Amino acid sequence: MKFIKRKPSHFTEVSLNDKKNINSNFKKFLDQKVIQFNNSSFIKDDPVCIPHLFSKKQDIEIAGFFAAIFAWGVRKTIINKCWLLLQLMDNAPYDFCLHHSDEDLKRVEKFCHRTFNDTDLLYFISFFKFHYSKHKSLETAFFNNQAIQQSNNVIEASLNSFYQYFFSLDDVPERTKKHIASPQKNSTCKRLNMYLRWMVRNDNAGVDFGIWKKISPAQLICPVDVHVARVARHFNLLKRKQVDWIAAIELTEALKKFDKKDPVKYDFALFGLGVLEKF
Repeated sequence: MKFIKRKPSHFTEVSLNDKKNINSNFKKFLDQKVIQFNNSSFIKDDPVCIPHLFSKKQDIEIAGFFAAIFAWGVRKTIINKCWLLLQLMDNAPYDFCLHHSDEDLKRVEKFCHRTFNDTDLLYFISFFKFHYSKHKSLETAFFNNQAIQQSNNVIEASLNSFYQYFFSLDDVPERTKKHIASPQKNSTCKRLNMYLRWMVRNDNAGVDFGIWKKISPAQLICPVDVHVARVARHFNLLKRKQVDWIAAIELTEALKKFDKKDPVKYDFALFGLGVLEKF
């Protein structure tokens, strides 16, 4: 008969305690990184500085939306392109979108940022005019449906619904559809999730605005790009190889173990480690 040598039971207890200590220490590490990056000094070099130029809610929403949609590539270039667009809009994006003339629209012709061009911009402006002529806030474009707010995954339902609503106008340019992501296309929706973080989170740190109240920070999904995914995999927060919507859900669920009421605050830590500290 072959005997199996078993470890004393206290080894199991030590292993469990060690695991708890590791998790506790890692949470402290992440929390420290959140504090390091989630403060006013972060704003000036990040696209979030664009909506911070304004105090009117609608200006914050529109400027923030453009800043988020433009947020791929070098951050300095993103910010400069946003500044250029705002200048073309007389630094009053809400008033421009709602009350522009044909002559005003001619000023934004030839605007582009990477693959986003004036055709896309004119449609975005048309959408904002359409929406704000009926609603006081862009929040209702995402969370106006009660069924969405009662969904098992509020953000997934709202982003899919927003995509349909955004492109509900007549004569939608086919090329413009690539600029708005949706979970149903299995995108991470990184830029829209970042935008929702800006609008929903409010921790008095000065970065996020917290001007939308229809959902709570606990319902947000973490913005995921290749940099965040790389850091998350290193720390075993993410196992999925593809950078897609399922990965965004998986990472968010992992982060909820550290703070179920505000898991997306750790976006600051993962982004800071991956992009700013080149972890």
